[in-house]
Amino acid sequence: MPITITLSYFIILHLIPKYLLKKQYFLFILYSIYTFLISFAVIIISIFYGLVFSSYLRDINSIALTKSLSLIILGVYFIVIIATSIALLIYNYLSSSKNEDLKNKFLQAQLQLKEQELKFLKMQLHPHFLFNTLNTLYGFALKKSDAASDMILKLSNLLDYILYQVDKPSVLLSNEIKHIENYISLEKMRFQDSLHVNFIKDLHKDNIEIAPMLLLPFIENSFKHGTQINNVLKVDAFLKTSDNLLEFTVSNTSKNSLASKRGIGLNNIKKRLEMLFNNDYTLNITKEDTSFNVALKIPLKNV
Repeated sequence: MPITITLSYFIILHLIPKYLLKKQYFLFILYSIYTFLISFAVIIISIFYGLVFSSYLRDINSIALTKSLSLIILGVYFIVIIATSIALLIYNYLSSSKNEDLKNKFLQAQLQLKEQELKFLKMQLHPHFLFNTLNTLYGFALKKSDAASDMILKLSNLLDYILYQVDKPSVLLSNEIKHIENYISLEKMRFQDSLHVNFIKDLHKDNIEIAPMLLLPFIENSFKHGTQINNVLKVDAFLKTSDNLLEFTVSNTSKNSLASKRGIGLNNIKKRLEMLFNNDYTLNITKEDTSFNVALKIPLKNV
């Protein structure tokens, strides 16, 4: 019994955690062989002394459980194997639980990092957007236009959207469209007859949700970097939805298409798209002699 207990504890508490669990298989096998040889010798010696001791008990009426040397040795190792197997099951369970906890903590840390990065990108879009809209209002203030009050109302709605609604994980597509139209109205007030905008919408239902400020920066970028040709800036936008896909294209006149890539707008939009959809989206940006074109496709089911 002492040999069985000692051998079991030695394997469970020393060999397994120090070598097997650390994947030092050669040392585990080597020391297991040493342990087997030493334990085998100790068992033989204990049996020998047991036989010597039992020779003095002839007058006592007792029946030995077994006199087979092989059965005694097999019995010891059988108990050790059972104990070791149970210990391995326990180690495996604890290891799985620990790995699952680490995996959950890692995923949670990744999610928090993703949320912080996404929040940072949104914060970068705020001043970018505010600068453009306030610049438009400043132009009307210089002209002392009567349309300034209407412009301030539209701008107030836009500011409410980009400062408060943008923190939500999703908004109604109709709200995004409404604020795109407000922004277009502001730009029409500034450009007057030198601006032609065509915004076509084809929505298959009304309760579609998307990430806030996902489409509006494309429109903003078309006005900011678009250039007039024959004294007219043309912007064409087309929005179409189906059961699982949103398609959005924007095209604006531009003499220098490389200018459309300045600023943080498009770069931040690309980063947001990657964080929101991984590779499950399509963004094509093409530059021609007199136009700059953007075509976006995103899955509605993942928005």
